[in-house]
Amino acid sequence: MAEIRPFRGVRYNQKLVSLDAAICPPYDVIGPEQNDELLASSEYNFIRLEAAQSKSGDNEKDNKFTRTRDLLDIWLKKNVLKVENEPALYLHDHYFSFGGKHYQRRGLITTVRLEEWDKMVVRPHEGTLAEPKKERLELMRVTRAGISPIMALYEDPAKRLAALLEQVSRQQPDVNSTGGDEKHRLWVITGKSLLEKIAEGLTSEPLYIADGHHRYESALAYAREMRAQNPGAGPGADFNFVLMTLIDFDDPGLLVLPPHRLLRGLSAQTLAGLPSRLEELFTIKRLPLDESVWPKVTRLLEEGEPSQDTVVVVGLEPEQALVLKLKDPAAAKLLMPGFHSGRYPHLLVSIVDRLILESLLGLGSSHEDPNLGYFYDPAQAVGLVRSGEYQLAFLLSPVKTTVIKDVADSRVRMPRKATYFYPKLPSGLVFYKMG
Repeated sequence: MAEIRPFRGVRYNQKLVSLDAAICPPYDVIGPEQNDELLASSEYNFIRLEAAQSKSGDNEKDNKFTRTRDLLDIWLKKNVLKVENEPALYLHDHYFSFGGKHYQRRGLITTVRLEEWDKMVVRPHEGTLAEPKKERLELMRVTRAGISPIMALYEDPAKRLAALLEQVSRQQPDVNSTGGDEKHRLWVITGKSLLEKIAEGLTSEPLYIADGHHRYESALAYAREMRAQNPGAGPGADFNFVLMTLIDFDDPGLLVLPPHRLLRGLSAQTLAGLPSRLEELFTIKRLPLDESVWPKVTRLLEEGEPSQDTVVVVGLEPEQALVLKLKDPAAAKLLMPGFHSGRYPHLLVSIVDRLILESLLGLGSSHEDPNLGYFYDPAQAVGLVRSGEYQLAFLLSPVKTTVIKDVADSRVRMPRKATYFYPKLPSGLVFYKMG
């Protein structure tokens, strides 16, 4: 179903640039402090293309998008960046650690034909916001490039594709980079026969967006614009394809973290009335918030069923972790907005967002509320409550990949920030420059 296509990737010239100091995270996770660190790490750090900053006095002809385009042109002319001699696919092994464990995640970097959502060739699982799409669309218009890859998942039940990629990985990598606690190995795949076999291994399967919904929808909008402006362009036009890193659903390094919800700015009256309101919907079990609680909380969060209805709350009562279990899922479903159906009302993240944050606490449906924070380490989240930076922490279970697939197959979208694929794909290893 999905059509992948080798492309002439753009990569750093390793004779001139140290990749260890050049690659960066994607734009949406770079905070101000890290932004400054990346800029200082190398004059060629990819953040200058990935997340250029606005300046006072910006106008239509001189702004962060035009500056990105101009810098990209300069780096290409100076041979800081080089375009691959021939179309290729790229095998990327990403090594990282989390929670004291070491992981290796394998991805295939390619371009994929853009398809409208209703064709179900590429399937989303989360909703999007207008502003991030506007930003990425303008960047694509001006630079004519796919700067950072979208992460997508695929099924490989017979492991034919896995065998082909394993064959590639036995060769010497073209890129061997270590940055911080992460390592990257990249192989450039060219031989026509092997490229065809890899493409064949994916043509019968749909793809599932894991991370990068905004980038995909921006690329779709750009392709529509370009087709309208170039009615004679054929289906093989560069703008009909988007940069992706494809990862097997069964990859042992595919780590999905739950974005725990943290709240502040709540009035004393709201906090005082919350326990009784929670008791109307949930049974409540209290655990002393000491070192012995963490194994119990970890089991609750990591070993629950995909649609489990248990959430752990910290901050509502001193030195207590409150374990909430939904009393009547069917009754709770009736409290959800009427347009949500299928698996949506049964997802733990939906229960927290819609029933607790919106219905009981009166927050709006926007996930950009300045009093709402998202953290992925439960111990860090609890520490922020204990320090007084936040008032409440709602600790969630990770969403299993089987649930992500099920939700996407049923044409339902989870609430935003329901999943966090850790770590994010790096930007700067290889990217897509359209003709």
